[in-house]
Formats: sequence, structure tokens, C-alpha cells
Amino acid sequence: MAPSFDWWSKQSHQGTPVVVKMQHPNWSMVELESPSEDDFLLAGATRSGDKGRGKNAKQLTWVLLLKAHRAAGCLTSIASAMFGLASAIRRRVASGRTDSDSGNDNENENPTVKNRFYSCIKVFLWLSMVLLGFEIAAYFKGWHLGAPDLQLQYLLSTTFTFFGFFDSLYSRWVLIRVDYLAPPLQFIANVCIVLFFIQSIDRLILCLGCFWIRLKKIKPVPKRSVGDLESNAGNAEGYYPMVLVQIPMCNEKEVYQQSISAVCNLDWPKSNLLIQVLDDSDDPTTQLLIKEEVHKWQQEGAHVVYRHRVVREGYKAGNLKSAMNCSYVKDYEFVAIFDADFQPTPDFLKRTIPHFKDNEELALVQARWAFVNKDENLLTRLQNVNLSFHFEVEQQVNGIFLNFFGFNGTAGVWRIKALEESGGWMERTTVEDMDIAVRAHLNGWKFIFLNDVECQCELPESYEAYRKQQHRWHSGPMQLFRLCFPDIIRAKVSVWKKVNLIFLFFLLRKLVLPFYSFTLFCVILPMTMFVPEAELPAWVVCYIPATMSFLNILPAPRSFPFIVPYLLFENTMSVTKFNAMISGLFQLGSAYEWVVTKKLGRSSEGDLLSLAEKESKQQRGVSVPNLDAIEDESKQHAKKKKMHNRIYKKELALAFLLLTASARSLLSAQGIHFYFLLFQGVSFLLVGLDLIGEQVD
Repeated sequence: MAPSFDWWSKQSHQGTPVVVKMQHPNWSMVELESPSEDDFLLAGATRSGDKGRGKNAKQLTWVLLLKAHRAAGCLTSIASAMFGLASAIRRRVASGRTDSDSGNDNENENPTVKNRFYSCIKVFLWLSMVLLGFEIAAYFKGWHLGAPDLQLQYLLSTTFTFFGFFDSLYSRWVLIRVDYLAPPLQFIANVCIVLFFIQSIDRLILCLGCFWIRLKKIKPVPKRSVGDLESNAGNAEGYYPMVLVQIPMCNEKEVYQQSISAVCNLDWPKSNLLIQVLDDSDDPTTQLLIKEEVHKWQQEGAHVVYRHRVVREGYKAGNLKSAMNCSYVKDYEFVAIFDADFQPTPDFLKRTIPHFKDNEELALVQARWAFVNKDENLLTRLQNVNLSFHFEVEQQVNGIFLNFFGFNGTAGVWRIKALEESGGWMERTTVEDMDIAVRAHLNGWKFIFLNDVECQCELPESYEAYRKQQHRWHSGPMQLFRLCFPDIIRAKVSVWKKVNLIFLFFLLRKLVLPFYSFTLFCVILPMTMFVPEAELPAWVVCYIPATMSFLNILPAPRSFPFIVPYLLFENTMSVTKFNAMISGLFQLGSAYEWVVTKKLGRSSEGDLLSLAEKESKQQRGVSVPNLDAIEDESKQHAKKKKMHNRIYKKELALAFLLLTASARSLLSAQGIHFYFLLFQGVSFLLVGLDLIGEQVD
């Protein structure tokens, strides 16, 4: 009975009353006193404890009923979730929409090139299924004795024994594996392991640098701070240079109002501030609404202008380049850039501009992003983990120790002189922000990252939007590397800066990371299940990835419960990142794809109709657009561009490949490999069925 006493003592505190609550009870229980060890001993040792024994038996019955009720509720929840999952899968399959039905985004891309990568995965999938059936048959014939060397010893010891047809076939397959397949597969695996190890060391050094910054409380401090505007009015020493603020946007009716409102409320002398709303929208309704919003703020006294390009060339880079060609730009010293969903705080300029004072070598001050919808769904939580590490560790450490990092394209202030001397905005890649940052760095300019200055923005909530964003973010750097590699070699900068740009900034963090992540965990690992003579050690499959995920999640400690989903999801996204990296490196058609990330305006105020009504109340004597026409046209536009959840063929193919490999690993009792392949396959399956992120009916 001792073990039961220990169990009971862990479940409750002696003599402590507990309140029992049930979701749907068919009886009421107000208070229950938990039994103690003395009660059990008394009941078992003496007949005088009949009353206590009856009491304890009754209480134990209630506790068991309570546990049974909770178990039934848990099973009901699991069953409901499974039915919901099955229903969602059935809707996905019935709709017939796949990632190849995404409209005209890739109309200029060669279909042969587009499907080549997918065809390779299908070959691996069918081959693995054939091999799985082959291995299962061999397993039941007694060929699988454990380790690969035991199989080979068994084969050599029975060389002169008569084999049946299957045994002869399988013996030849084992010899082919040993002589021809295992050596190259093991070589590629070793190369990926070395790259994985180097990249993990780089990640560890960045984390140690971040720890040192926190320990020593290192942060950029301006030489002169901007005081309060009222107290410094008329003061010749007040540092209020001429600042140009640009808001590039394109068909973003969900967020235009909040961004314009936030920028127009910046705490800066109006005479020293000009706001450019750079609208590239091709939707007449959106153009009209943005123009009316700008006119409203002009009536309120804000120094804001509206610009619209008739010919949209160069996407965002072309938009910014066109705006910088305005004649009045020469009167301004700095330019701050905010994308359409970014909402700077009123003191943003007062916390960033002072760093330029008496620091003529400084070209850029970059602020950190904060997310209004980071807890919206699992996808946004995982993005928050990734971007928190990017800003807290990568950007901050590179800014403190190297005075260089990749410009994030928004929430930053540039010295206009640095932009002009570095060649200005160029439309040659889809990462114009990284392009200008590299060119400015090669010209000797320095950057500062402010981790304590945040700018609110929005994360993509659907997998489709996130996938397209990541494709652009990973194909663009490879395009840029091809173009600027000769400039880096010829640049008159130190050898260390060249090494940092080529090997760390581009190759290790932009090329090696997606390459080994996809190749090692999504191709080589499942292949080693069918060619067990090539092995991946457990520390590669489990321990180092878990350690790296732990380091990645440290800047966002509230996301610690999502450490395992984060590891699996990052490996799942490797297929998109690898595909994008290959497209950018070899200049395939999808490398030039630019799709504006869909935004929902989580912090915006109401829909278009309520927004128009608000405008009509605030504007004095200003004509307002026809609300009925705007509403009808917006409904037609929304119907035309209705979003749907899709089925992603590459992710599904890899899901079946990994699940097939996990079944094969189960035959040879490879524990860690089996669990990793199983959970990774399930992760690919959920993403392939678009069951992560925003769900659209």
C-alpha cells in the first residue's frame, strides 16, 4: 500500500479543502476534504475507523468520478477536434484549389522550370514508397537483424547458400547500397553536417554577443538629445532638421488610414516636416479613399502631399526613386520610411534623429518592429519568435559590433546624402532595402539599430501571404549577391568587411541556412532510412536543433511553449526558402515575383463604410466621395479577389515522403529518427493542407 500512499500524497495536500468544478455536472459538490495518510492507516489498522473508512471510500468514489468526467471531456474535445480537422481536409480536397491556381502571379514564369523541383520530389516520394514495401517484405523474411553491419555480415556468411528469388534480389540491393549509394549519400550528409555545425557556431556567437550587450547594458546614445518642442521653441540650439517622411503603399485600403494618422501625429515642428503619401494603387476606390484621407489631414494643418504614379515600374524601389526625384527634396536632410501598416509613436523622430547630430558618418537609424497581432494564431506566434530573434540578436549585435546590418525597408531614418552618394534606390532586385544598405556600407557609411525604439506593424496571418513574403525575402538576397559580388571585391574597404559581407552576411545566413535545412532534414534524413549504411547521428537530428531552437526562442520567452512547433515549422518552411534561394541564385522566373503582403488592418477602425462616415463628420466643408458607389465597388473588388485556403503540393509530397521514411525507421527501431520524421511529416501535412494560420471559408 506504500506506493498508493505516495501517489495520493502527490495528488493533494493533507487536510486542505479543495473546490471541485465541472463543466456540465449533473450533481453538485460544494466542498470536499481530501483524505490523509492517517485516515488510510486508521481504516486499515483498526475496526474503530469504520466511520472514517466509509467517509474516505465515499470521497475516493467522488474523486474517481471527477477524473472519469474530466477524461470523458478530454476525449470529447479530441474527437471534436479530429472531426473538425477531417471536415477541413475534406473541404480542401473538394475545393480543388492548389498553389498552382494562384492567379497570374507567375504568368511570366516558364512552366517547365516551375514544375521541375516538384517533379524531383515526386520521384523521391514514389521511390520511397516502393522501397518501403520492399523493406517490409524483407523484414518479414528475417533480413532486418538490427544495425546495417549485421545485415552485411549475414549476407556474407550466407553467400554460398541457395537463395530464393526475393532473397537474391534483396541481397543484390544491399550490395548496391553498400557499394554505390551509401558513400555519396554519406559524403553529402557530412558536408551538410559541417555547414550545420558552422551555422550553429555563428548563431551561438550572436547569442553570446547579445548576452554581453545585456550584461554591460550597451546601447547607442545620442550626443545631443532633442528636448521638448515647447521649451525649445525659438531656441537656436534645438536640433530640428528638415525631415521628409515617405509612406509607400499599394492597394492597402485596410491600413492606409492608421498609417497616415500615425505619421501626421509625429511630434516635430510642422515647418520642418513634409509627409509624402506614395500611392501605387491601381484600384480607383482605394486611390479615392487615400486622397480624401490626405485632404482631411491637410485641412487639419498637416504638411502632407499625395503622389500617384501612372506607370508602376520597379515596385516599391521605383516608387521611392520617383519620390526622391521631386525638386523640393533637396531642402530636406533626412528621410523616414514607413510601410502602409506601420504606426510610429509620436516621439519616433525625437528618439531617432538626435543620433545623427555631430555624427557625419552615420547613414541609417533603424528601429525595431513590434506586432499588434502576434497572438492572433499559431502562425503569427511562430513568426514573432523568428523576428524577435532577428531584431534582438542579429540586428542589435551587428549594429553594436559592426555598425552594419541589412536595412529592414521600413521604420528607419536615412541621411539623404548617404542615399545619393550610394546610388539611390535601384529596381534591380526585390530587396531594394538590402541593396541600398550594402552599397552604403561599401561607401563607408555606418548604421545604428535602436532596440528600445519600437514601431507597431502587422504580421501576415495566412500561410499564403507569409509564403509569398518569405519567397521574396530569400530570393532577393541571392539576386543581390550575384549583382554586387564584383562591387564587394573591388570596394576600397577592409578585408574583414569583405569577408563579413561575402561569407557571413550572404553565404552563411542567406544561402547555407536554407540549403542545409532543406537538404539535411527533408531529403538526406529520409533517404538514410532506406540506405541505412549512411547514418546521421542523434546529435544532428535532435540535440543541436533543439539547442538552436532554445536559443532562438530566448528573445521571446513567452513563446517558450511553442519551441517544438517552432523547430518543426522552420524545417517545413525550408522548402519555400530553398526554392526561393535557388530561384534568386540562378535567376529563374519566380525570382522577380513581387506580391504585396496581405494585411487585415487589425488596429484600424472599422470597415470602409464606417471609415467614410467618420471622414464626413471630421471634414469641414469638404466634398466627400459617393459612399454608395464606394461600397458597391469595394464589394465587387473584394468578390473578385476572394481568398481561399489552398492545398500546397510540394509540402504534401514532402509530408508523405517523411511519413513513409518514419514507417521505415520504425522497422529498424531508430527511436529519435522515427519521432523526428513522424512529427516533421505531420508538420508538413498540416502546412500542405493550409491548416495553419488564417482559415478562410
